[in-house]
Amino acid sequence: MDVRAIAGEVASIETGALIVNLFEGVTQPGGATGAVDSALDGAITKLISDGEVNGKKGELTLIHTLGKMPADRVIVAGLGKQDKLSVEVVRQVMGEASRMVRRLNVKRAATIAHGAGIGGMDPRAAGQAIAEGTYLGLYTFRKYKAAGGDDNELDEMLVVEREQDKVAAIQAGIDRGQVLAEATIIARDMSNEPGNVLTPTEMAERAQKVAQESGLGFEVLDSPEMGELGMGALLAVAAGSNRPPKFIIMRYLGDPGNASNNVALCGKGITFDSGGISIKPAEGMGAMKGDMAGGASVIGAMKAIAALKPRINVMALIPATENMSGGSATHPGDVVRGMTGQSIEIDNTDAEGRLVLADAIGYARQHDQRRIVDVATLTGAAVVALGNTSAAVMGNDQEMIDRVIQAGEGTGEKFWQLPMFEEYLELINSDIADLKNTGGRPAGTITAGYFIREFVGDLPWVHLDIAGMARTDKERGYIVKGHTGFPVRTLVNLVEGLAENP
Repeated sequence: MDVRAIAGEVASIETGALIVNLFEGVTQPGGATGAVDSALDGAITKLISDGEVNGKKGELTLIHTLGKMPADRVIVAGLGKQDKLSVEVVRQVMGEASRMVRRLNVKRAATIAHGAGIGGMDPRAAGQAIAEGTYLGLYTFRKYKAAGGDDNELDEMLVVEREQDKVAAIQAGIDRGQVLAEATIIARDMSNEPGNVLTPTEMAERAQKVAQESGLGFEVLDSPEMGELGMGALLAVAAGSNRPPKFIIMRYLGDPGNASNNVALCGKGITFDSGGISIKPAEGMGAMKGDMAGGASVIGAMKAIAALKPRINVMALIPATENMSGGSATHPGDVVRGMTGQSIEIDNTDAEGRLVLADAIGYARQHDQRRIVDVATLTGAAVVALGNTSAAVMGNDQEMIDRVIQAGEGTGEKFWQLPMFEEYLELINSDIADLKNTGGRPAGTITAGYFIREFVGDLPWVHLDIAGMARTDKERGYIVKGHTGFPVRTLVNLVEGLAENP
């Protein structure tokens, strides 16, 4: 599908469906919507007066034009209250409206540049939000469906702007939005794959394909190399599976003359999590095919970073393995040693994500990374604490934490900081090792983050627990059922921010 900006009068555009908008409380449409209303002999105004259209956010009203204008249909999309208009509102509205267009079996649709007129939004930001909302809202994962599914495909979405001098800025925003959406879709696709397809080997091959297409450096370590490096924590998780683990390394050099200008993105890549010997309940275990969503988000982010070319060096590290309960599986009570040299008592084999991240962080430290961000579907406790509205963020550097939250504000991806008081360390003290991998039920998300912190040393570090945000069973705005690709766009914003203001 192609999204592109054109100059023109919306009421003169020939298309299967034209999307216009309305703010809540408006009784007489103005601007582009007003022009369409006039072409329809005041049909929108009449619907407003009848109470059928009120402009509430997410409201969609379909009007058949019956030959009164070149567009066959008009969709009036509610933007909500004007003082609450944001790029996130535009993304959500375009996601919903695009799906309505697709249900109508329209191949060529058009929309006004929501927010760029009366809304006062920067045209570039409006274009980006429209592109993200359209591409992400129309996403489907139908790889295993029989051919000829129910959904139709939209071939083209035109963004129509009357003022010629705004078109270039809108198109620039669309281009950026497409890059970010495509990167997010990479993460969605990988996370939606079943575990028998997306094995650690397949995950490494897909990362390699992204690297080759994007001009990124790529390397993958197998078990012997992991053993030589002392990655005992990662290998302990992999021990119960007959599918070999892979340690995926991707490199972007945006500032090759300044090696210290860098950041490491570490993503949990558990391609299936049975819990190991500490096996999970059968109900809902199928969703554990997506326990590599953190790693997938890092791979997707690297695709966008390579395209946008920020002046910074980025190392992506994805420890990929299954967590299974085969005959050679690690037992509860075993003691292993991670790459940084600390000994770990494995109190619960289902607390495996923090183990593989410990060795990823060890690798980042060994390769002189100055800042570290890790992303993981780490704890069910994060869902209990924050539900499916926000991810948890923790760290040892408040400036870095604030940067992540701010980066998320621009993408509509929410983060809430949890405390890391010293007292939480007591919960993961071990009687026989340097620390144990669980602290029990109390403060489960925090103690998991605290465990990872013990491997970071003094480097600025942020931990993102995305367990409640990686997958959804509801369709809302540009988020569709299945895996969401959270937080690809935030990671890209963060990296760009670090590049612009180290």
